[in-house]
Amino acid sequence: MGRHGWNSGPRRWRLTALLGVGAAALALVVTLLNTLPGNGVNTDGTSRDGDRPHGTPSSTPDARNPDVGWGFTHTQNSADEGAPAAVERVEGRLADAGGMPQIQHIMGWGADNPEPVRGRYDFEDLDRRIDFIRASGSTPVVTLCCAPDWMKGGEAGVDNTDWSQAALETAPDPEHFEDFAALAVTVAKRYPDVRHFIVWNEAKGFWNDAEGRWDYEGYTKLYNLVYKALKKVNPEIMVGGPYIVMDSVDPRAEEASAALKGPWGALDRRTVDAFEYWNEHKAGADFVVVDGSSYTRDDELLPDEFTATDKFTAVSRWVREQTGDLPLWWAEYYVEPADGNDDRKGWSETRRVAVQAAGMMALAKGGASSAFYWNPEEEKGTECAGCLWTPTDSASGGKKLPMYDLVSRFGREFGPGTQYKEVPVDSPDVRVLATDKVILAVNTLDRQTSTKIDGEKVVLQAYEVKWLKR
Repeated sequence: MGRHGWNSGPRRWRLTALLGVGAAALALVVTLLNTLPGNGVNTDGTSRDGDRPHGTPSSTPDARNPDVGWGFTHTQNSADEGAPAAVERVEGRLADAGGMPQIQHIMGWGADNPEPVRGRYDFEDLDRRIDFIRASGSTPVVTLCCAPDWMKGGEAGVDNTDWSQAALETAPDPEHFEDFAALAVTVAKRYPDVRHFIVWNEAKGFWNDAEGRWDYEGYTKLYNLVYKALKKVNPEIMVGGPYIVMDSVDPRAEEASAALKGPWGALDRRTVDAFEYWNEHKAGADFVVVDGSSYTRDDELLPDEFTATDKFTAVSRWVREQTGDLPLWWAEYYVEPADGNDDRKGWSETRRVAVQAAGMMALAKGGASSAFYWNPEEEKGTECAGCLWTPTDSASGGKKLPMYDLVSRFGREFGPGTQYKEVPVDSPDVRVLATDKVILAVNTLDRQTSTKIDGEKVVLQAYEVKWLKR
C-alpha cells in the first residue's frame, strides 16, 4: 500500500523546517513560544473548544458491537461535498439500505490538520464527514491518523502544514505520543457517538531503516497510550490495531516467513514479527485490524487474480488464531494492482467486480467480520473506475455503480454473525458463498459458463456476479 490518495487537495503547502541537532535546545524554546497565539503563528479558523460535542450525535447501528460489518472508507474526494442533490442522493441510498459502516481519518484523506497549533483545533472537514455518516444512518469509525506537524518536527500554524506524502506519513515523535493521545481524546469527546477507533494507519513512519524492520515497540507504545486514554473517556469506546499491512512475497524470497505460505506467496517475516509483538504487548483490544492485498509486494497475482484471493482466507485464519478469535477487521483490501499513480483502471468493470467479490468471499471464509472498501471517488466527471457511485459535483451525480451493488448487498446478506452453509458446485471455475437463504456465485472465466449450484443449473456470463435465492 502506501501510495493511497492521502493529501487534502489544494491546501497550503510548505516545506518542513529541519532543525539541527546542535540547536535542539533552542528549537524546543522556539517551538514552545510559537505555539502561543500572538507569537507569529497563524491560528485563523481554529478554536480552543475542540472537545465540545459537535452537531447531533446519532444512535448508530453498532454502537455496542465490535463487529460492524462490510462498509467503505472515505478518501480524498467523497460524497459529503458537491451538489446538494447528489449528496442527498447518496445519503438517502445508504440510509435506505440500513447504513454502511464508514471510516474517516482525522488528518489527510479529505480532512485538514485537526490541531495545527497545540490546543487550537480545526475540525471543519471532519465535522462534515461525520455529519454525512450520521445522515446516512451509518456507523462511524475514526482512524486516528495522521499527526499534526508540530508533533513530528514540523512547524505549528495553519499556514505551515506540509501535505507532502513523506511529511503526512511521518509518525509523531516519541515525546509527542501523549500529545497524540490527547488529540484522540479530544476527537472522542467531540463525537460521542463514535465508538470505534483504529489507532494509526499501516505503521506509517514506524519503519526502522537502521535495522531493516518495523519499529513495533514504538507503535505499540503509541497504541497503548491511545487505548488507555480513550477508555478513560468512555469504557464503551472500542479500540483496535495494529492496522499493519499483511505483505506477501514470493515464497523463495529471503524475507519470506515460514509462519504462513501458500500458492499466493508467503507472509513477510518482518510483518509477522511486528504483529506478534503488538499482540503480545498490547494493553488491550476490542478488535484486531489488518490490511493488505491479494497480490505480492511486487504486484504479482499468484497464480492468478482469483486464486490469489485465497491469501485473504489464510491470513484471516492465522490472525484469528494469534489473537484468540478477536473480531477481525480488514481496514483495506485490494485485488487489483495499481499503477504508479495508485490508479486501478486496467481492468474492465465486470472483471474488477468479479475479483472484488471473490476477495470479499475469501475474507468471509477466513472469519473476517468487518471489512472496508477503499472507495476511489473522482472529484468530477462521469467515469469512475471501481467507485461506489458517480462523482457528486453535479446535481445528476451520486448515481450508484456496479461496485456499490456488490458491497452494499454483501453487507446486508453476510453481516456479522452470519452462519455460512456449504453448497455443491460442479465447476471449479465458479466460486460461491452461501447461507440458508442466499448464494453468491462468481464466474472466474472471461466467457460464459454453465454449472450446477446446489443442484440447480445456472448460466453465468463472463465474470458475472449473480445472487441466487435458496
